[in-house]
Amino acid sequence: MALLLRTFARQGVCISRPHCSVLYRHAAPMGTTAKEEMNKFWSKNAKLNRPMSPHITIYKWSIPMMMSITHRGTGVGLSGAISAFALAALVLPGNYPDYLDMIHSLSMGPYLIGLAKFGIAFPVSYHTLNGIRHLWWDLGKGFRIPEVYRTGYTVIGLSIIASIALASL
Repeated sequence: MALLLRTFARQGVCISRPHCSVLYRHAAPMGTTAKEEMNKFWSKNAKLNRPMSPHITIYKWSIPMMMSITHRGTGVGLSGAISAFALAALVLPGNYPDYLDMIHSLSMGPYLIGLAKFGIAFPVSYHTLNGIRHLWWDLGKGFRIPEVYRTGYTVIGLSIIASIALASL
């Protein structure tokens, strides 16, 4: 309602009619723009000689912090990879067996193929197991610091074991 009244007041719709002044008399005028507010913020901080926030450089890196960043990264990476493969399946000519034959014709050694399989399996297993850990946290359990570290190391270990198992198939 306030936005509507401000709009009418700015356009002068009610100004020509004295009886309309009751409608917009209490409407607050528009403040400053975001850019003006940002400039005011930075000039105030410069005037008071305040340092710029150090961001993540002041924090000591920990396992939960690295796992959180990795969880987000694997989520973005998996989403991008699935989207790219789906788009490729729609756009590229041929079908799956043709591309599988092309990969077999490259005659890569078993170690390189195993490494590629591990590279695909690790983000999937890590993101899945760490997602289960987050669901456990959603239940309100496992928030004590020793439990956070223990479950973190457990997720890392199980992810490596699961990735090796999947890569060996």
